[in-house]
Amino acid sequence: MMRLFLAILGLFASLSLAGCIGDNTAQAYNVSTGGDAHQGRKVIEAYGCGSCHTIPGINDARGLVGPPLYFMSRRTMIAGELPNTPDNLVKWLKSPQSIEAGTAMPTLGLSDQEAKDAAAYLYTLK
Repeated sequence: MMRLFLAILGLFASLSLAGCIGDNTAQAYNVSTGGDAHQGRKVIEAYGCGSCHTIPGINDARGLVGPPLYFMSRRTMIAGELPNTPDNLVKWLKSPQSIEAGTAMPTLGLSDQEAKDAAAYLYTLK
């Protein structure tokens, strides 16, 4: 009886651990912003976003004022205010003060296309 119990316990443990083996990283959102990630990288550099944020792939982007933007494609919320969707990210990038009055994120004056491009780059951060 004890052997049966241990065999069942071992089987249960093996099945439980099976989900932990291999690639257990979260899947990034598969989104389309209508933008170009390569151009978005240029927009992010040109507007100096790295002076406030740490942003992977952006030269000298080691700012500590805003949150680090690692794994942006996996996040469920933007600024704790909006679900992480392409339209919401573009809206946030264009006019953060209209979403969260008093936020440290300034309104940068991005065009629609610049915001879409920047969002496309941010969604590459997996």
